[in-house]
Amino acid sequence: MKIKKQLAVLLTGVLALSTLLAGCQGKGGSSKSYAPASSIDWMVTSSPGGGSDIFTRMITDIMKTEGIVDSTFVVTNKTDGGGEVGRNEVANLKGDKASNTLLTFNSGDLMPMVLNTKNRSKNFKILAVMALDKQLIFKTEHTKQADFAEAIQAAKNGETIVIGGSKGDDVATYEAMIKEIGVTSDNMKYITYDSTSDAITAGLGGHVDFVISKPAVASEYVEAGSLIPVLALATERYSGKFDAPTLSEIGDYENVEVPVWRGVVGPANMSDEAVAFWSEALKKVSESERWKTEYIDKYKLVPEFKGAAEATEYITAYEKAYMEANGIQ
Repeated sequence: MKIKKQLAVLLTGVLALSTLLAGCQGKGGSSKSYAPASSIDWMVTSSPGGGSDIFTRMITDIMKTEGIVDSTFVVTNKTDGGGEVGRNEVANLKGDKASNTLLTFNSGDLMPMVLNTKNRSKNFKILAVMALDKQLIFKTEHTKQADFAEAIQAAKNGETIVIGGSKGDDVATYEAMIKEIGVTSDNMKYITYDSTSDAITAGLGGHVDFVISKPAVASEYVEAGSLIPVLALATERYSGKFDAPTLSEIGDYENVEVPVWRGVVGPANMSDEAVAFWSEALKKVSESERWKTEYIDKYKLVPEFKGAAEATEYITAYEKAYMEANGIQ
């Protein structure tokens, strides 16, 4: 079987490596010697309503309603510079602020960060990886093609097909897909938006032909009939309302899958005691029934909790593999 899913292969290798570190959940110190401030700042570097925003607000709600953390969470969406301004701000926090600020961080954030800036994962204290996510392609009422097989044929015939999506992992998945189906970015174009919710808005307005999205952001639009899933960028079909064929089902193609890890980090100057506290709090969220039913099951994610030590090894290895694959020093 030919392999054209380079990032997916890299991620698989990283997953295998990280399993060797299971059980190492702390970063040193005791969580008992740290007490969170009454107000915790939580930075999200994409727009409200996007996948990272949904992820963050689900975690904070579970932490509050289930008594895991008594503090008030102040979630700020800062998209300046494609999110780089917010990430750089968190990376450089010091003092008490450093132990009381969290940042939602996923592979879609890491990719453009290492491509476009000198910021690296070592500039953060990595607290947890919570889950793995995957993408689908959706059409709207404005889409001319009946399905994605027809869109592929149109692109091969010289027509221009436009796909809208977010940054990072969505771009990587799009690039892997067009390579597999044998079309160029001239015929199947990609427009990058600050968040998936912005891309969906563009699709609903008829500004793009198709939208690439994870299930969480698309869910309410699928239920309303505004978005229709036409392709699962995964090795298996989704079930239920996200049911759609994979690439191998619509033509002589290999399936394309670039899983997205979703995690939480803190500033580099976060204390070891605070790292231990937040990693344990996030573990409790991952074990809650609400997380399993209202997030993992509802949005078709893969449960994949890794505590601070294991997540640090995992993300560091992922970053190293991604940089090597892209010739980044």
